[in-house]
Amino acid sequence: MNETFHSKIILFGEYSMIFDSTALMIPFRHFKAEWKMNPLLDGPGALASNKSIRKFMQYLADDPELSMHFDLQHLDADLGQGLFLDSDVPSGYGLGSSGTLTAAVFKRYALRPMDDLMELKRILGRMESCFHGSSSGIDPLQCYLKRPFRIGPEGVTLLPEDFLPSDIHVFLVDTGVKSNTKPLVQYFKEKRNDPAYLDAFQTEYVPCVKACIDQLVAGEKEDFFASLRQLTNGQLKFLRPMITDNNIDLFLERPDFPIGFKISGSGGGGYVLGFTEDVAQAQAFLREETVVWMD
Repeated sequence: MNETFHSKIILFGEYSMIFDSTALMIPFRHFKAEWKMNPLLDGPGALASNKSIRKFMQYLADDPELSMHFDLQHLDADLGQGLFLDSDVPSGYGLGSSGTLTAAVFKRYALRPMDDLMELKRILGRMESCFHGSSSGIDPLQCYLKRPFRIGPEGVTLLPEDFLPSDIHVFLVDTGVKSNTKPLVQYFKEKRNDPAYLDAFQTEYVPCVKACIDQLVAGEKEDFFASLRQLTNGQLKFLRPMITDNNIDLFLERPDFPIGFKISGSGGGGYVLGFTEDVAQAQAFLREETVVWMD
């Protein structure tokens, strides 16, 4: 009952993975969720969580493909006994609040496990679409696997927990604004209908994302920060609505030490993701921001 499901971070690939490009995911153990029982549902958030899961259960029951994968009678009985998901993963921050719930439901109530990770991703995405209207499935897959991984057309490659270079430090800057994924995803879908935008995105932006991933995993620090700077420019060009106005300066300023920023999750609020090799200079640069450093 007390298995923990952690939040996640998409380091790279939020939008480019729609084009079967590469994405890079890591667990973010700063936030977590776990199943609990409270028959009275009188604890903080217990009743709201129980009601939310009931709606999710009905969504699964109404989908013929999904319903066949789950013991929904068991889930319904547990909800009647006061089941809820005790979570401190902030909603609207791109850290996987719906991903943790989706992964937790699959882990506890799926009739059988899935060894095919790409098929598992597809099913988890179909499940999580309950919350976003559309989901790639990589958020709940990360929450389910609890391991860093790289995903692309070739499939899922699990990475060591310590794959990040020790001299590249990752942090999150709080925008102070909650993100609403649906309109951002809809905006991007509409932009993809523009042939000029689509061609430029695929030829300029997607290769830059892959370069950032390849260089970060390989520990090529100098090349990585150069590619990250290009990626920041690419997000200003192609994904401007996903960057909040109160944090646009982070994307426009060019400090004289290696540091770079990008949206996290769908963008539009939540956290901005940052990378640096110099923690002291980064802390000075960000002294007026609310920052969470990765362990």
